Amino acid sequence: MKHKFVQGGRYVLASLVAVLFLLPLYWIFTASLRQRGLPPPTTIEWIPQSLTFDNYPFIFELLPMARYIRNSLIVVVVAVPITLYVASLAGFGMAQENELWRRRLLVLSVVLLMVPGASVWLFRFQILRWLGILDTLWALIVPAFAAGNPLFVLLFFWSYRRLPAEMYEAARLDGASAWVLWWKLARPLVRPTAVTVIILSFVTYWSDFVSPVLYIYRTDLYTLPIGLQILKQLDPTNWPVLMAAAAVMTLPVVVLFIFLQRAFLSNLSIASLMDRN
Repeated sequence: MKHKFVQGGRYVLASLVAVLFLLPLYWIFTASLRQRGLPPPTTIEWIPQSLTFDNYPFIFELLPMARYIRNSLIVVVVAVPITLYVASLAGFGMAQENELWRRRLLVLSVVLLMVPGASVWLFRFQILRWLGILDTLWALIVPAFAAGNPLFVLLFFWSYRRLPAEMYEAARLDGASAWVLWWKLARPLVRPTAVTVIILSFVTYWSDFVSPVLYIYRTDLYTLPIGLQILKQLDPTNWPVLMAAAAVMTLPVVVLFIFLQRAFLSNLSIASLMDRN
């Protein structure tokens, strides 16, 4: 009875925390359904008095939002798989190194993680200009070839390090190469980490505002964050329209998380692997 009471309390607490995090999303979508031009409500308005979906087609009439969405989708569809591949391979390589080099690479990754993003803007600009890809969508994709963020490499490194070393030794005795160890043995066992990196990298590239501002000059290559900023400059007080645009930008991230969150409960999760060992 005590165990059931504790478990029920955990479910209640988890539900309250989930509701707390979902409230801002609910407010965005409900605010986008208010009549155009209305100011924000002074009190909590769970459901607008006069619902309308006219704000959504209006933002597509006001700006070429379809083009901005298309450019953002091109960036994430290309950059996210590259980031996942490079980060997973780099993390596995770090996990397989000897103790000395593993510590050196770990320290280097942590140091790179602490470097402010603004400090690399000029160097990245020079590199992109040298490569001849300034003012193209490739300028937003190229960072994926360096895993996008050292955090992604560290996430895979910690996951691969938690796998039993006996698996690698047994596979090596059977003649498995390093590529086989990574692709067929280790990679399927870190699926929750892969899902985490997919979601984090998707959010990173999807919501990136600074890179398009610095490296994109043609208006037909603007991404969705730039479109939202332009919309805000056109009509900064029209909150229902702004919330509709924010909902359009937020919805793909929410859908992606809902679609991939089941992977956290997979039988191949690291937690289950550790419990079985």
